[in-house]
Amino acid sequence: MGRSFHIIVATDLARGIGHNGQMPWQLPEDLRHFREITATAEVPKQNVVIMGRKTWESLPASFRPLPSRMNVVLTSDLTYPLPEGVMRMSSLEAALDWAETQSNVDQVFVMGGGQLYAEAIQHPGFDRLYLTLIAQLFDCDTFFPAYEGLTREVESGRILTSVSGLQYRFVTRENRR
Repeated sequence: MGRSFHIIVATDLARGIGHNGQMPWQLPEDLRHFREITATAEVPKQNVVIMGRKTWESLPASFRPLPSRMNVVLTSDLTYPLPEGVMRMSSLEAALDWAETQSNVDQVFVMGGGQLYAEAIQHPGFDRLYLTLIAQLFDCDTFFPAYEGLTREVESGRILTSVSGLQYRFVTRENRR
C-alpha cells in the first residue's frame, strides 16, 4: 500500500479545479495556505508533493520545483525532462512506495490534477483532504471527484474574502475508512 498521504485542492462550487491547464481564479491567500500546509515539516524532514505532468507544467517556471518540498512528477513518459532533484514516477503507487523508503520524509501530499485526484481519493492510503472552497462558479473543464460520501468534515473555517474579492473558506476532511 505504501504510506498514507493527504490531498490538497482548491475548488469552485461545482468542484471545478482548472480550465485549459490553469487555475481559473486568482486567490493569493490560497497559494499562501497551500505553501504553509505543504512546506511545513518536522525538522529536519521535508514533505513530498506528488503531481501529474500537466500540473507540473502549469506551475510558473520560477516555482518549479516547488521549494522546500520533494517534488514528484507522475508521467508515463520515462524520458520526460525534469530538473535535477525532481523525481519522475510512473504511478501514484510507485511514488508512495518511494516515499515510504525515504527516511527524511514527513508528510506526503497529492496536489493534482484531475486524473490523479480521482485515483488518490479512492486509494486506501488517502488520509486527509485539505480543501479550499471558493464560493463561486467558474468556467472549468477539469473537476475534483465527489468526496462527500468518502470523507467527513473535521474542520471548517469561516468564510473569508480575498484581496481579489472572492469568498472562500478552508475545510479539512478525513477519510471515512
